[in-house]
Amino acid sequence: MRLGRRSIAALALVSAVGVVAFGWPLLAGSDSGLSAHAKDAPWLFAALLPLLLGVVVATIADVGLDAKAIAMLGVLAAAGAALRPLGAGTAGIEPMFFLMVLSGRVLGPGFGFVLGAVSMFASALLTGGVGPWMPFQMLAMGWVCMGAGLLPGADSSPGSRLRPSRGPLRGRGELYLLGVYGAVSSVLYGTVMNLQGWPYIGGLATGVSFVPGDPVGENLARFLAYCLATSLGWDLPRAVVTVVLSVTLGPAVLKALRRATRRAAFETAVTFEPPRR
Repeated sequence: MRLGRRSIAALALVSAVGVVAFGWPLLAGSDSGLSAHAKDAPWLFAALLPLLLGVVVATIADVGLDAKAIAMLGVLAAAGAALRPLGAGTAGIEPMFFLMVLSGRVLGPGFGFVLGAVSMFASALLTGGVGPWMPFQMLAMGWVCMGAGLLPGADSSPGSRLRPSRGPLRGRGELYLLGVYGAVSSVLYGTVMNLQGWPYIGGLATGVSFVPGDPVGENLARFLAYCLATSLGWDLPRAVVTVVLSVTLGPAVLKALRRATRRAAFETAVTFEPPRR
């Protein structure tokens, strides 16, 4: 499913806002009081949620999803939300990632972004994980699914502005591509989410703590050490699980998704035949 001009602009805008929301503490001065207001600042970041939901609604309206596409969005979002509690994040076991990557691959970057955001929102309601981190999770998962739709060798889509123009990639090559992307995106997802919470542990006087006002390079070095010391043990298992599920279950899931899109005939123009006499 392709994106229109307004949807591309809206998606670029919310992505830019998301980058600023994730990274602005790195540019905060030492007198910003960031550490002193660590308990209050996440609620300010939660204001990103209505903006993100607004972009999701605008994307659905601009693309013109019909009832069939809305139904598929609901089914896939429910499936992703149901998969998330299976691992509950234990040791990084999160099987929902492979379904999000495969769905974004088949259904395109626009549908993928909407699916990733809605799936994370639904899973947060299901698991009780509602909090100031939720809009960041929605945005990060939307990026993961959107990136899968932008991978080379995707299905051609007439009029698409974000789809590659090369021929479709199938078979083992596609599975290896999705496996590599799933592994990389799983680690990057954890890294980006670390950036959301790490600045608010400043003032702990440790070698991995955020120091407001320090040069960006020094803080990024501490952030890298923080990721290696804390979250890498979760990110790597998530990547392994995503690769294994993508390679083993990928052929069946991709076949089912492609068959569903063909039968639903998305973006097919409605034509009327003249009545027979």
